[in-house]
Amino acid sequence: MAPSLIHSAIACMPSKGNGNVNYSPEAKRLIGQLGTEVNDYPPDKPYSVSLDTVPVTSERLPYVPKPDSKLLDAGTARVNVAPSAETPAGTCDGDWAARHKHITVLQQHVSYWDQDADGIIWPTDIWFGVRAWGWNLLLSAFANFIISASLSYPTGPSCLPDPFLRIHMANIHKDKHGSDSMSFDNEGRFSPQKFEDFFAKYDRGQKGGLDLFDIARGLKGQRMAFDYFGWSAAFLEWMATYLLIWPDDGALRKEDVRRVFDGSLFQYKADQYAAKLERQGRVKKA
Repeated sequence: MAPSLIHSAIACMPSKGNGNVNYSPEAKRLIGQLGTEVNDYPPDKPYSVSLDTVPVTSERLPYVPKPDSKLLDAGTARVNVAPSAETPAGTCDGDWAARHKHITVLQQHVSYWDQDADGIIWPTDIWFGVRAWGWNLLLSAFANFIISASLSYPTGPSCLPDPFLRIHMANIHKDKHGSDSMSFDNEGRFSPQKFEDFFAKYDRGQKGGLDLFDIARGLKGQRMAFDYFGWSAAFLEWMATYLLIWPDDGALRKEDVRRVFDGSLFQYKADQYAAKLERQGRVKKA
């Protein structure tokens, strides 16, 4: 399944020339419809977020809070909660936010693999964690290798590589990379504005989610120059998210993606798979 997803994403990558309106039918349509009015968006504000002379700014409009929005100070990063416009208090199911208020959102994101809460994630922890989602042996082995091999060294307490490829949660902020949604800052806090921006910019049709075409546009739109590691990491993270959620209508819903950021969706998906096996009378094997 993974190769077909990869090929689909690559095939729908937009062409180069984001700054030229002729390369962007959506930007061309918006400017043709609104003209110079885009220079005054949002209305009744002392600032503007788009220019008709720079089409890419009209094509990718950032998140602008509504007057009655309950998401306060969206531009201020939260250290231990991941809110959105729809869930300004973060994940309340199972008292997730309250139970994890002692760690950053980025640490919450990976806490699923630290079941013994010792602050160390071993490759075996990753293996059993992804297998608990029902991923097959090949996909689990690939995920285990990529995660352990790429994320272990930056978090290590020494300048020498960890021969066991362990990931230290205390230093997980050092695994922050570029070319992603930028929802995490360099200290592991969660930025609601950046999270909302990603959906506002790349959710074509305002369907409340991102399909593979939207994700492909997002991956290209967020690229930083010569950031090959960031490009690859962002691609693999979004594909893993898609595989995990596997939406029936093909679109990743914002709430599901937000719960990936704070890690609360991971155990939920493991419990879902365990319940499915129980209904089928099967025994889960790692």
